[in-house]
Amino acid sequence: MPSDVEARKSDLLTDLWYKGKETKIKQDKQEQHIQMKNIVIFGAPGSGKGTQSDLMIEHYGLGHISTGDVLRNEIKNGTELGKTAQSYIDKGNLIPDDLMISILAKVYDEFGRGHKGVIFDGFPRTIPQAEALKKMLDERGDKVAAMIELDVPEDELMKRLILRGQQSGRADDNEETIKKRLVVYHSQTQPLIEWYKQEGLHHHIDGLGTLERIFADIKNVIDNI
Repeated sequence: MPSDVEARKSDLLTDLWYKGKETKIKQDKQEQHIQMKNIVIFGAPGSGKGTQSDLMIEHYGLGHISTGDVLRNEIKNGTELGKTAQSYIDKGNLIPDDLMISILAKVYDEFGRGHKGVIFDGFPRTIPQAEALKKMLDERGDKVAAMIELDVPEDELMKRLILRGQQSGRADDNEETIKKRLVVYHSQTQPLIEWYKQEGLHHHIDGLGTLERIFADIKNVIDNI
C-alpha cells in the first residue's frame, strides 16, 4: 500500500492535472472567441456588399448569411419557419423582426461552435433589428466584431444599378425604382450607422475605387479587431 506521503503526492498531481485541463479548456474557449469575427456588412444598394463579401469569405473563411437567400431557402425547403414567412409575404406584409431573427438564429447555429465568424448581409436594416441581433448573439456568448459601412456617392450608385439592370435585365433596376430604394435606405437604414458608432463597432470604408483598394481597407479593419 502507498504511504501517506505518496498518497498526498498522487492527489496533488491529480489536482494539478485537472487544473491544467480546466485552464486549457478556458484558453481554447477564449481563443475561439478571439478568432470568431462576426461582421455586419452595410451599405446602400449597389455599394458592392456582395462582391466584398465574396472576397472576405475567400480570404478569411467566414460564413455568409444573406437575408434574401436565407428566406428563399427556408420557403423552398418548406420548413415551418419558411411556411410562416410565406404567409406574411402572400398577404403583402413585412416579415416580423422576431420571425426573421428566429430564421437567422437557426442558420447561424448550423455553422456550429467552431466557425471563424459570419458575415451578416442585408440584416439588420433597423435599430430594433440590430438590438435583436445583438441579443441573439449574446445568448450564444458571441457578438458582432465590426460593422463595415461601404460608402458610395448616390450618383455612382445610380450608375452602377442602372448598368446592372441593363446587363442582367432586372426590372427593379430602373431609375425610378432605384431612387425609391435609396430613399428607403437613407430614411430607415442609415440611422444604424449612429447606433453602431455608439456601440464602438462602426468602420467607414470609402466604397469608390478599385476592388483591390477597397478590400485592402476592409482587411485592415478585420485584421485589427
